[in-house]
Amino acid sequence: MNLLFWIAALLIMQQSPASQAPPKTVTPQSYPREAVLTGQARFVEGCSFCHGQDAAGSDTGPDLTRSILVAQDLKGDKIIPVVRQGRVDKGMPAFDLSDADLNAIVAYIHDQKTKAESEGGGRRSVDVTDIATGNAEAGARYFNGAGKCSTCHSPTGDLAGIGARYRGLPLLQRMLYPQGSRPAPAPAKVTVTLASGEVVTGTLASRDEFTLSIKDASGAARSWPVGDVKFSIDDPLAAHFDQLGKYSDEDMHNVYAYLQTLR
Repeated sequence: MNLLFWIAALLIMQQSPASQAPPKTVTPQSYPREAVLTGQARFVEGCSFCHGQDAAGSDTGPDLTRSILVAQDLKGDKIIPVVRQGRVDKGMPAFDLSDADLNAIVAYIHDQKTKAESEGGGRRSVDVTDIATGNAEAGARYFNGAGKCSTCHSPTGDLAGIGARYRGLPLLQRMLYPQGSRPAPAPAKVTVTLASGEVVTGTLASRDEFTLSIKDASGAARSWPVGDVKFSIDDPLAAHFDQLGKYSDEDMHNVYAYLQTLR
């Protein structure tokens, strides 16, 4: 993933809950090692897709070691009802598990939380709330004004519903560095004029200080020393790269908040 994206993400997270210590367990509790290991296996099977194998969260599920509900749980009195009933409104289905499996999962979650509390510091995952700190109205003004985002994008066109399709870090990634997103944006178009006067067009394969490489209209790979040809590159993502150097932290938060409203 692009370094500039992570730098921008870290800037956004500087004042977010991610930099804070997890909530302390209200009633400290310990579990037999065997129960924790059994719970780990059950958790990985049924819960890790969203919450990560270590219960510290992922792009699609919250960090349970920072959950207030987990911090207030005593021997599963709060965790087990949630697992059984699910939270459908937040995308979590109900799970039909035995009491033994549920108790083992509770043991594993608490063991992971105890480890997280002893390690202190921030966590590695990013919750939606971590970066949802901007002003959507200010973001709309920037989108349509100084940022010139509306030059290429439309809230009722290509961005319609983007706030419903993406949340949190995936949405931020598409906003700052769309090159790695799916579906992939159109590649940069290149027009090369050879010393003979012949003009070759194609899509950009690579370019560095010495060599320009393209895939021409027939699909063939072609390359030239940069100093031997004249060329122009029409990259639809160029404005995004330029924007990374122009965003203030406030602007970045605000535009992200505005995109969240496009549902």
